[in-house]
Amino acid sequence: MSSSAAQQPSPQLFFQTINAHQRTEALKAAIELEVFTAIGEGNTTAAALAKRCQTSEKGMRVLCDFLTIMEMLTKKGDQYALTIDSATFLDKRSPAYVGGATEFMCSPMLTEGVKHMAEAVRKGGTVMENDGTIGPENPVWVKFARAMAPLMALAAQLMAQLVDPKADRKLRILDIAAGHGLFGISFATHNRQTEITAVDWPAVLEVAKENAQKAGVADRYKTIEGSAFDVDFGGGYDLVLLTNFLHHFDPPTCETLLRKVRAALADGGRAVTLEFVPNEDRVSPPDAAAFSVMMLTSTPSGDAYTFSELERMFANAGFSRSTIHPLPPTIQQVVISEK
Repeated sequence: MSSSAAQQPSPQLFFQTINAHQRTEALKAAIELEVFTAIGEGNTTAAALAKRCQTSEKGMRVLCDFLTIMEMLTKKGDQYALTIDSATFLDKRSPAYVGGATEFMCSPMLTEGVKHMAEAVRKGGTVMENDGTIGPENPVWVKFARAMAPLMALAAQLMAQLVDPKADRKLRILDIAAGHGLFGISFATHNRQTEITAVDWPAVLEVAKENAQKAGVADRYKTIEGSAFDVDFGGGYDLVLLTNFLHHFDPPTCETLLRKVRAALADGGRAVTLEFVPNEDRVSPPDAAAFSVMMLTSTPSGDAYTFSELERMFANAGFSRSTIHPLPPTIQQVVISEK
């Protein structure tokens, strides 16, 4: 008998998936109650955690058991412990703490769109008002800038090392939709000869300027307020950074922007794009490929683009060549396009 013939149907995956919202809420609760930090401090039983986090012992035991099932904790006897991931990213004492990202990732601007997925599938884009996340001066991007910086810090550092490995020459860099500013700031801290010009909405740029000040690069950090599609970039840039931006728009809109980007580059200049890039099958790798769902439900026409799609957009905008570069251990990739 073949293995396929012997396999019995099971509703297990259905139940796991239909109840997946419980995982989100359990993680949010654990972050709010500081469970991971409390365990890192040495409170390892449900009783000790309940006292530290001011909860019932039963409630804490149920939550920690569920977090163990989720593989975010381990359990031996009645003792809970952090995994290497939860110790790195969810203990507030860690410099890589990302718990604050929940404020953006679980914000109504993103979650409400997902709740109306059937309508978004029928339409081919978000059914949220005001174009979802890409509406002019949407306040969600201030939340993004403040909450997501820790999650992007490693990618920003790795990208600067990839693109400017020798850090031995002066660079003028335009950072489009700069957000928290960490990508441009990482280039500036990596290479003391770098000057950054950041483009974003005025309220978002306040966050970027705060981060530039903290990083000690404020004297080399300029800003241009407004939409990247409307403002005058100036010219003569060695690099233009397009980090987590193109996925918000359809290819013709992206190509309009990319022609403007190419015109702003000096001879020999490069556009540097950071994106979630699925393989050509559009279902692998799973984290990058699944990003298309967020774009479907939160933007009118955005998508997670394959490298061939990105390469075509840059070619149509007049760029001579594009290459793709993995950025491990992150799940994103860098596309470098030459003028």
